[in-house]
Amino acid sequence: MCTSFKDNNRCFEYTDSGLPKVPITFTVNEEVMKKNVDPTMTLLQFLHSELKLFGTKEGCGEGECGACSIIMDGKVVNSCLILAAEANNTEMLTVEGLGKDNELSILQQEFITHDALQCGFCTPGMLMSARALLDREDNPTDEEIKEAIEGNFCRCTGYLPIINAIRSAAKREREELR
Repeated sequence: MCTSFKDNNRCFEYTDSGLPKVPITFTVNEEVMKKNVDPTMTLLQFLHSELKLFGTKEGCGEGECGACSIIMDGKVVNSCLILAAEANNTEMLTVEGLGKDNELSILQQEFITHDALQCGFCTPGMLMSARALLDREDNPTDEEIKEAIEGNFCRCTGYLPIINAIRSAAKREREELR
């Protein structure tokens, strides 16, 4: 819907502060989308306010805690540090996209089995960091697991249950999916 004016059949949308919105095309959780975004909005804010994907958490807002981690073009990124406009022509995976057909993924199941979550606040970011690792390495060492999750803070469980869950998920995925 055009909220401002049309020129040569092009619609120009503006933010509440008067900035022109930026058109982007992207894929999130295997769904192709086109949106006009506020050029000052972070990707995390966009996921929450525009796409209604609330699984990704905001912790520190400075890229230090990992709660806002998602996978963008195969790499873990802190969505609080990226502008939504920078998501143009990217493929993103959020925690909502891990499972299929209302079933938890193997990784999510193993987090439950190994008590790798308590308050759940860090869990989405941990899952995304683990998923990115398992996508590139099907049999990671404990050192590789620790390195993959080093940007994610957890104050409840400690890291041993998380490491065990990721190791177990890797084994199950090798046995069941490959």
